[in-house]
Amino acid sequence: MARIKSKKYTGIYLNHLENGDVTYYANYKDRDGKKAWFTVGKKSQGITEIFANNKRNELLNQVRLGVDPLAHKKRKKIVTLNDIADKYFDDKYLNKANSKQLGRYNLHIKPTLGDKSIDQITHDDINRLQRSLINAQKAPKTINGIIQLLGAIFNNSKVPNPCKEIKKLKENDRRERYLTRDEVNILFENVKDDPTLNLFVHLALNTGGRLETILHIQKKDINISNGSLILHDLKSGGTYTGFVGEHLKDILSSVLRNMKLNDYVIGGNETLTPSRTIQRHLKRILDRLFNNGLDSRDAKNRVVIHTLRHTFASQLAINGVSLFIIQKLLNHKDITHTQRYSKLAPDSGHDAVKSLFV
Repeated sequence: MARIKSKKYTGIYLNHLENGDVTYYANYKDRDGKKAWFTVGKKSQGITEIFANNKRNELLNQVRLGVDPLAHKKRKKIVTLNDIADKYFDDKYLNKANSKQLGRYNLHIKPTLGDKSIDQITHDDINRLQRSLINAQKAPKTINGIIQLLGAIFNNSKVPNPCKEIKKLKENDRRERYLTRDEVNILFENVKDDPTLNLFVHLALNTGGRLETILHIQKKDINISNGSLILHDLKSGGTYTGFVGEHLKDILSSVLRNMKLNDYVIGGNETLTPSRTIQRHLKRILDRLFNNGLDSRDAKNRVVIHTLRHTFASQLAINGVSLFIIQKLLNHKDITHTQRYSKLAPDSGHDAVKSLFV
C-alpha cells in the first residue's frame, strides 16, 4: 500500500502492510532545502507515531545545527583497486605462481593505484604505470605481465577494464644464451667451495628445473638407486620425473645421508631456502664470469639462473636427443615451446648446407 500521511504529526507517514504490520517514515528538508526521507521502523519493532515524530524532531534539530543526519547514507562507498585485488587473490588458490603475482601487485601496482577508486582509474593511469615501468628498465615481458595482471583483477570483479586498449610491448627478450661445456666446467669450479650453490647448480644443470622447482626438492623425492627424482612444477602445477648422472648421484648420496625424508635438499633442513638467497649469491658469480660488459637490459645474452635450464635443454639437443624427450624432461605442455632447440640438433641441416657448393 502507499504511504499515508499521519493525521497527528507533520512529516510522519504510515504504510500499512499486508501482514497487518505498519512501517513509519519521516520526511524533512535537509540543509540544501531538498526533501529527505527516513525510515523510522515498524510497529512490530515497537515503533509508534509518537516515537517517529520525536525522531523527526531530532533530525530537524541536527539540520538547524548545520549537520546532515543522513550523510552516511548518502555517501557512496568507495571501492578501491585494493578492494577488488583482495577479492581476486582470495578467489585464486594461492599457490607459488599466484604468490608471485601477489608480489608483483604489491610491488608495482599497489603503491600508485591501490587506494584509488576503481571508478577513477583511467586508460591514462595505466599508460602512466606502463611508462614508469619502462623508465625503471623492467623487461617488456615483465611489464606486459603486470598490465595483464591488472586487467585480470578488473575482469574478475566484472567492472569496466581500463587496460583493454593498452598496447602490449614488443617482447624481444627471448633468451638465446646457453653455456658451453667449457663454461659449465668454469661455473662448477667457481661454486665448488659453496656446498649450497654447488648442489643447486648441479641439480639445475642435470634436471633443467626452474629455481623454485630445485628449491622444492626434498629427500623423499629422490631415488638414488635409479638416479631419478620427482620435480614439482610450480609454474603450471603437478609433478614430473627428472634424472641425474652418476657424478651427481655420488654427491647426493653424501648430502642425503643425514637428512630426514621431509628435509629440503637445498639447505638441508625442513625449512625451504628462500629463492632470493640463491639469486643474490649466484647472480654475483654469473655476472662476474659471463656478463662483464653486457647491458643490464640485454636479456637475450645475459647469463641468469634461468640460463641453467636453457643450457640443459640446449646441450641435450646438441647431443642429438629428440625434441619429444626434451619436451618431457622440461615438462613443456606444448612441444612448440621445445622447438626453439631444434636448430641446435646435429641433424638440423647445418652440415649439409655447409658443404652444398664446395
